[in-house]
Amino acid sequence: MAKKEMLVAAIENGTVIDHIPADKTFQVASLLHLESLCTPVTIGYNYPSEKVKMKGIIKVSDKFFTDNEISQLSVVAPKVVLNIIHNYEVVEKKTVETPDELRGIIKCNNPVCITNNEPMSTVFHIVDKEKGICKCHYCDKEQDMNSVELC
Repeated sequence: MAKKEMLVAAIENGTVIDHIPADKTFQVASLLHLESLCTPVTIGYNYPSEKVKMKGIIKVSDKFFTDNEISQLSVVAPKVVLNIIHNYEVVEKKTVETPDELRGIIKCNNPVCITNNEPMSTVFHIVDKEKGICKCHYCDKEQDMNSVELC
């Protein structure tokens, strides 16, 4: 029996975001504001994956993400794989890790926190990366990163 393959066009230069949990694919696209880009973006959804059962994949031509964008990505979909492409070749492959500290990325869900009442950036310390628990630097309120609101 012949092996079947799903083919998606290769990109010459840019970033491929792979191993996105399928249910997070469009959230990742929205978070990175891919709808506002003028370069080609390919979004694949519900592909079988050994790592995450069903995955999404996003190919973004001529775009390389900043450290801040990658930190935002880690909140929504930690452990995705970024493939940096130059001249149709993968020149760098990295797994997105949640940093120890998130600055100006998520909102504190404590209504009396100073960050919700003064014009200032939020700062969260990651308490437990496996469980996705973070703590506000200012009010010490812990939050589940699966249910946070992004700034």
